[in-house]
Amino acid sequence: MVTILITYYSQSGHTELLAKAIERGAQREAIKVIVKKVKETSNDDLMQADAIIVGSPVYFGSMAAPIKELFDKSVAIRRKLRDKIGAAFATAGHHTGGKETTIFSIIQAMLIHEMIIVGDPITVGGHYGAASTGAPNDEAIKQGEALGARVAELVIRLK
Repeated sequence: MVTILITYYSQSGHTELLAKAIERGAQREAIKVIVKKVKETSNDDLMQADAIIVGSPVYFGSMAAPIKELFDKSVAIRRKLRDKIGAAFATAGHHTGGKETTIFSIIQAMLIHEMIIVGDPITVGGHYGAASTGAPNDEAIKQGEALGARVAELVIRLK
């Protein structure tokens, strides 16, 4: 059995709603999906996962401080995340609110860990990861589910 960890920070609940959509998309018989708030996520959780999906609201065009703190602490296990699948998602309060730059900031940290990055399936929405403005609407929910499904598909194939 393979494990997908979805970890996120959510102050308003919007990022949490998108995390749950990603979880639904990732659920498969051969996959254990774990969803945790970032403050509950440890380096052990990161090491035990085969795929890691990280979500954040936009904070000044980048990931929120609690997400950055997770990556800062993960420096101690940097080589141990190599070749794990990684993906990102973000929420913002405004349509020009920096969702892509936030996703890129998460992806950048994953690339430093030598992770394999999965983007958002283009048939559903964007290119880099799932995103929403405000509370996820039906389109953002579908995008989240598709991202979860794509990560699940790849983690099974690579394992």
